[in-house]
Amino acid sequence: MTYDAAIIGAGPAGLTLAGALARAGLSVALIDPADAGTLADPPDDGREIALTALSRELLTHWRQWPLLAPDEITAMHEAQVFDGDAPVPMSVRAPDGAEALGWMVSNRALRRIAYQAAADATGIDWHLGRRARGLERGPDGARVRLDDGRTLDARLVVAADSRFSEARRMAGLSARHRDFGRSMLVCRMRLERPRPGIAWECLDYGQTLALLPLGGDLASVVITLPSAEIARLQALSAEDFARETAERYRGRLGAMRLEGGRHVYPLVGVCPDRLVADRFACVGDAAIGMHPITAHGYNLGLRGIGMLVPRIRAAAETGGDIAAPALLADYEREFQAISRPLYLATQSIVRLYTDDRPPARLLRRVGLRFGGGFAPFRQILAHSLAGREVAPPLPLRVIGRLLSVRRPGLPTG
Repeated sequence: MTYDAAIIGAGPAGLTLAGALARAGLSVALIDPADAGTLADPPDDGREIALTALSRELLTHWRQWPLLAPDEITAMHEAQVFDGDAPVPMSVRAPDGAEALGWMVSNRALRRIAYQAAADATGIDWHLGRRARGLERGPDGARVRLDDGRTLDARLVVAADSRFSEARRMAGLSARHRDFGRSMLVCRMRLERPRPGIAWECLDYGQTLALLPLGGDLASVVITLPSAEIARLQALSAEDFARETAERYRGRLGAMRLEGGRHVYPLVGVCPDRLVADRFACVGDAAIGMHPITAHGYNLGLRGIGMLVPRIRAAAETGGDIAAPALLADYEREFQAISRPLYLATQSIVRLYTDDRPPARLLRRVGLRFGGGFAPFRQILAHSLAGREVAPPLPLRVIGRLLSVRRPGLPTG
């Protein structure tokens, strides 16, 4: 069986790429151990994703956003960042004229619409219930060996199988892992005193707390602690957990009530040294595994696909090689120019805001006070989240370039 592209991994990134390439007229093989029923109706994993305006535009372009029900989308109009017990947060609001600062959508819903949009496209062969067990690459093509012994030939193989990608390893691409020694507990809770449309990040001493609005009095609670402490929280009764969580939020939200289950994820960052090889490329979490503190992971994944698809489509339309070394190198260069600075900056933020020594506490407090009191800085953050162009003063333009806040155009694929 011969294809233009073989994609390993049917998470949101793999499904989105498969649908985009199929609609561009390419033949695609999609490989994943899950079955069609699980992809069509994914289990709830407790995670809520903060989407930027650019991500919403990309999802609309790829025919996914219209598949969401209105009650699956919550607009976020303000983000507040607290340091420790500081009573006043740094606040970032949606820019004037912007519809919102961002939108909250569950990971379950994003997985569902990615599958639905891909299933509606023609040109995808689904190799579900299967794993890739071998990879051979040559100058003219690549071959993927499945766990049932069958082989698939393709001009391009793409890894979309998580930050711990086996496909990336089979291609011989190394990656640097950073185990933060902490775990993240996520759950949904009802609040006595909700904050509609407002997201919180509390960079507390010994813990990190986040609160993501989900409409009405419902919110997603995210608690990051050493893994042993997270295990203790997970083992508490629902009532004891709710009482302790309310105390962790310093009573600002009143009484809290657990809705549904608690989900735990170890925190490990992954930065591949290379994203491409002969006839091979990485997308999504296989291309960069971010710490969730800055909410960049899913948005970066979509942005990377938005860089790769137009290049492949342009090559296909002109009869060129969709896996030409120069094409893949261009994609790698553009994506890493954005993702690596964000990855390194996120690592620095995590190091600083999990350091409870007095000098670090002082630096943390000063940094947030500066950000809260310096309007141009807040404007850059707000405009970049809302996906709008902004012309800041010259020193801030330099900062903006370093932080890669410039918004690219939409892809043509």
